[in-house]
Amino acid sequence: MTSKPSQPAEPAPRAAEIVREYGPFPDTDKVNGVTHDGKRIWAATGKRLIAFDPASGDPTDSLSCPCDAGTAFDGTHLYQIAERRIDKIDPASGKVVASIPAPGDGNDSGMAWAEGSLWVGQYRDRKIHQIDPATGKILRTIESKRFVTGVTWVDGQLWHGTWEGDESELVHVDPASGAVLERLGMPPGTGISGLESDGGDLFYAGGGASGKVRAVRRTQSSR
Repeated sequence: MTSKPSQPAEPAPRAAEIVREYGPFPDTDKVNGVTHDGKRIWAATGKRLIAFDPASGDPTDSLSCPCDAGTAFDGTHLYQIAERRIDKIDPASGKVVASIPAPGDGNDSGMAWAEGSLWVGQYRDRKIHQIDPATGKILRTIESKRFVTGVTWVDGQLWHGTWEGDESELVHVDPASGAVLERLGMPPGTGISGLESDGGDLFYAGGGASGKVRAVRRTQSSR
């Protein structure tokens, strides 16, 4: 009998380096999604998108809109999961300029913009869908080994948050196979909801019911 080749062992997690915490913000009690517009961080808090300055931590803008899951920014517009749809929003006016169906039909989690597409997580299905931002058509699906919360791309790397029970990690996965390449373990009780990269060495991770956003270093600190 021919034995199946063994799967490579997953890397052990290293402790996530949390470099700063933001929030909770006034009149909010949760963070569902997070994105970065090049200057500001946007946090989806249920009924409002709140923008804040990552240097000072001060809120700079607020848009009233349903925002119960992931958030993304394409360089011009915000995209926001609102139950069974994804709204395309003008950040200057807050106006919804278009909407498409969400791939999970209400069971969606994180969202990111990369390579001209939206990438949408499905929490319990352990999947990330690449979708057409104009139509919502699913272009490809990446299988993960864990629950998927926030999703982000940086330097060609696909990362997602995972949150199960009291444990939460930032996980770097191979977009072709879903294999786990790297793990950053958050402190117990510190969950990850939304996730976004600043395009450099920091992730911004939504903290769910804590109402906080945490800045986490992506690479190993030299200290």
